[in-house]
Amino acid sequence: MDYYRYHVFFCTNLRDDGSDCCQRFDAQGMRDYAKQSSKRLGIAGRGGVRINTAGCLDRCQEGPVLVVYPEGVWYTYIDQSDVDEIIEEHLVNGRIVERLLI
Repeated sequence: MDYYRYHVFFCTNLRDDGSDCCQRFDAQGMRDYAKQSSKRLGIAGRGGVRINTAGCLDRCQEGPVLVVYPEGVWYTYIDQSDVDEIIEEHLVNGRIVERLLI
């Protein structure tokens, strides 16, 4: 068994030149929200889920992004309800959220 069932990386890059980047969509806030939610749901930690911050994942032009490993599933999101759906469907129930895939 892997140490974590799922490892989630939120791109939180901020580009100083004003170009597209995930942090312009409050990516750090969404990452913090996901981390708190996973703890509240009791799925965080060994054998469960790890939520991490990533530097630039080089897909910022596709909106704010996160990637779930080990599958390497890439998502975009708009708000907390999208993050909630990713947590509930993918991280809890193991189902990919097709509408948020990139």
